[in-house]
Amino acid sequence: MVVGFNHNIRYKGELFHVQTEDSGIANPHIITLLYRGGTILASAKTSYADIIKTEQLELVVESIMKEQHKEMMRRLKNGEFDARIFPDGAPACAEEPAAEEQPPEKQSPPAEQAPKQQPAPAAKAIPPAQSANRSLDEVILDYLITGEDK
Repeated sequence: MVVGFNHNIRYKGELFHVQTEDSGIANPHIITLLYRGGTILASAKTSYADIIKTEQLELVVESIMKEQHKEMMRRLKNGEFDARIFPDGAPACAEEPAAEEQPPEKQSPPAEQAPKQQPAPAAKAIPPAQSANRSLDEVILDYLITGEDK
């Protein structure tokens, strides 16, 4: 059973946290919260009381949780909360290059050595052996979280 998802996302130079939790069968609802610095900026709540007797309830609830979690991240990245987050306008460093979010790469070899060919950016994401074992939802969720859509 998946209890929840937690992700940190950098948007317009600020760090945000998205948290999604299942309250369980005794209180059948899924809550997703968007935070910045410990302050809740937005929330979404979905009840699943009407489907409690569904076969494979855990899989259905997990799917609802993933979609609600991704939707909150999409809403943030699409600027839906910008007026609330940045009442005086977005900060000057609104768009950061994707490279700043990546760990620093090794320095280039000296000129007398032949440079090694760098792997394509897509090759960095997930080794093929791992991606075959992941659902499409998980791949999409990772794509949304890493910010590689810039």
